[in-house]
Amino acid sequence: MKLAETISAAADYLLSHVQSRPTIGLVLGSGLGDFADTLENPVRVPYAQIPDFPQPTVAGHSGAFVFGRRCGREVVVLQGRLHYYEGFTQQALTLPIRVLAAMGVKTLVLTNAAGGVNLGFHAGCLMLISDHINYSGQNPLIGENLDAFGPRFPDVSDLYTARLRAAVKERAAQAGIPLEEGVYMMFSGPNYETPAEVRMARILGADAVGMSTVPEALAAGHSGMEVIGVSCITNMAAGVLPVKLSHQEVVETANRVHDDFHRLLETILAAI
Repeated sequence: MKLAETISAAADYLLSHVQSRPTIGLVLGSGLGDFADTLENPVRVPYAQIPDFPQPTVAGHSGAFVFGRRCGREVVVLQGRLHYYEGFTQQALTLPIRVLAAMGVKTLVLTNAAGGVNLGFHAGCLMLISDHINYSGQNPLIGENLDAFGPRFPDVSDLYTARLRAAVKERAAQAGIPLEEGVYMMFSGPNYETPAEVRMARILGADAVGMSTVPEALAAGHSGMEVIGVSCITNMAAGVLPVKLSHQEVVETANRVHDDFHRLLETILAAI
């Protein structure tokens, strides 16, 4: 089955389970997936039930579309995500994003757990993504262009929509939610970055590093969606502090900032 046919079939299958089309999509990163549990009248469709759909393999990523209502908006949450380091091509790992576009989603909120590169950050702070650096060595738009979604050579100068970022920052300040802003740099993983790579990232202008988000943002932008990105700084990146890194620390820190993260997502939904 061709990619376009797979996308269309998955979108049709998902829409057959709900009464209202969602207009906002959210992708929840490591340790952040329980926001889906706050939706009103949720309808959960596991990836495993969708024909020809890939399955995530990373702890903390359950793999499901969860439809519901939140802050007066019809939303769909991707509870868990696919990663390049799991062996998926970037075309394959962005399949859920293409499906969201095919269902009529207009705005995509991407979240992730990231390592802090900016020395002014600390574990537990939240960062609004203003731009990214793609250091993964790949791009989800390589290959035959999906003309039904977007042009061969899309402009990405406002990929993380400036208008929405301004609205989110204003509302976050009014709500008393501390919010940093900066550049996210994607590495392929699955190993954490070396101290030398982190120093390079800082020189290149990155404020945070991670192993996701960039392919999804590119696919979303190509599909005509507006994008908001949020990084939860779950640890300082390698070499910043004299400690070793672990996935357990990532999940524990995400759990610690649970309430602020949920408040920020509510603020984002209100700003859209």
